[in-house]
Amino acid sequence: MRYRSQSVAYWYFAVAMVLFGLQLVFGLLSAAKYLGPDPLLYILPFDVTKVIHTNLLIVWVLTGFMGATYWMVPDESRTELYSVRLAYLQLLLWTLMGLTAVVGYLFRYGTGNKLLEQPLPHKIVIVLCMLIFLYNIGMTIWKSGRFTTTEGVLVLGLGLAAVLYLPALLEFENYTVAIFYRWWTIHLWVEGVWEMIQGGFLAYLLIRLSGADREVMEKWLYVIVGLVFIAGILGTAHHYYWVGVPAYWLPIGGIFSALEPLALVGMAIYAYSAMRRSGLSHPNTLALHWTLGSAVFTLFGAGLLGLAHTFPDVNKWTHGTLITAMHGHAAFYGAYAMITLAMISFALPAMTPGRSEQGSSIGYWSFWLQIGGMFGMTLSFATAGIGQVYLERILGMGYLDAQLKIQVHFVMLVVTGAIFAVGVGLFIYDFFRHAPRFEVDDASAPGPRVGSAGAATSVPA
Repeated sequence: MRYRSQSVAYWYFAVAMVLFGLQLVFGLLSAAKYLGPDPLLYILPFDVTKVIHTNLLIVWVLTGFMGATYWMVPDESRTELYSVRLAYLQLLLWTLMGLTAVVGYLFRYGTGNKLLEQPLPHKIVIVLCMLIFLYNIGMTIWKSGRFTTTEGVLVLGLGLAAVLYLPALLEFENYTVAIFYRWWTIHLWVEGVWEMIQGGFLAYLLIRLSGADREVMEKWLYVIVGLVFIAGILGTAHHYYWVGVPAYWLPIGGIFSALEPLALVGMAIYAYSAMRRSGLSHPNTLALHWTLGSAVFTLFGAGLLGLAHTFPDVNKWTHGTLITAMHGHAAFYGAYAMITLAMISFALPAMTPGRSEQGSSIGYWSFWLQIGGMFGMTLSFATAGIGQVYLERILGMGYLDAQLKIQVHFVMLVVTGAIFAVGVGLFIYDFFRHAPRFEVDDASAPGPRVGSAGAATSVPA
C-alpha cells in the first residue's frame, strides 16, 4: 500500500461483501419461489424479495466502485486522499441508507418504480453521498496537480452517474412518461456511464497487471467514451417498447446498443497480447483472472446475449420475458460485479499482510465456481425464456400456465445458482479470513503521508 489513506477502501469493500451475500440470499429465495408451494408467501412474497435482490445489486456494486476509486485515485494521483473523515462519513451514511431501505422494503415502504424503488428520503441521502464522494475525489486530484486519462475517464463516469440519477427524484403520474424517464437513469447507468467506470478500472488494472503501455490503454479509453456518448445514449431506445415513442427509435436502439462493449473487449485483447509478447507476469494472477474474465464475460453477456435479442424483430417477442433476465444477469455480472471483484483482489494483498499475492486455492475455486454457476444460470434463463416466448406469445398461453410448463428450467436455475452461491461464499470467506493491517510501503510511496494523528507529513522521495 503506497498511501495510508488507501486503507479506507478496505471498509468499503467489507460492506460491499456483506451486501453481496445478502443480495445472493434474496436472489435464491426469489428463484426458489418458482418451484412450488411457497411457505413464505405472506412473509416474503416475490415482489419483496425481487426488489431487495435488484436494489442490493446496485448498492453493493456502487459501494465496491467507491472503495475501488478510493484505492485507485491516490495511487494514480500520487497523493493521500483529501479527507479520510469525509470518506468514512460517506460510508456511514451510505450503509445506513442501504440497510434502512432493505428494512423498508420488508414493510412495503417503497415507490413501486421498478429498479428505482427507493423512497425520496433515501434518494436524497444517495445524492448527498455522491456529492461528498465526488468532492473528496475531485479535491484529491486537484491538490495533487497530477491528472491521468485513466482517472479522468473514471471520474467523468462517476460524475455523469450522479447527474443521471436526478431523473429518479422525479415522480410522474403518467406511467408512460415514468417508464421513459426511468430508462434515462437505469439504462444510461448500466449501459452508458458505468461502462466508463468499468473502463477506468480495467485500464488501471491492465496497466499494472500486464505491463501494457499506458498511452495505448488510454487511447482505448477515448474509444470507450465515444461509444458511451454515441452507442450508450442512442442504445437506450431498445427499451422503448410500448411507451409511445416513434417507431424509428427501435432499430436505432437495437443497432447502437450492440456496439457498447466492443472497446472494452478490444482493450483487454490488446493488453493480453502485449503481456504474452513481453513475457511479463504480475504475481497477482488471481486479479488478472478477474480482470480478463470481466472483459470476456462482458463480451458474452452484454455483447453476444444483448445482440441476440436487441434487434426489433426479435425484441418484440422477447421483451420483458426471462430472455431479458438472461441478458441482465450475465451482462451485469461480467461488466460490473467482476471488475469490482478484480479491484478487490488486486488491492487486498496490500491491506491484509499474510495473504499470498498470487491468490489462494480458495480464491481460484471461487472464481471458477462463480463463472460456472453464472453460465449455468444464464443457460437456465435462456431455455426458460425461449419456452416462455413460444408458449405465451406464439401459442397465446396464459402467464401462469406457461410458468408451470417451464418449471423444470427453474430447478436448473436453483442448482446452478447454488453453485454460484458457493463461489461467492468462498470469495467472502477469503476476504475476511485475513485481518487487515494497513502498512505503508515507504520505499514505493513518495510524497505526503497521513500520520497517526491524521495530519499530513512529508516523506522524502
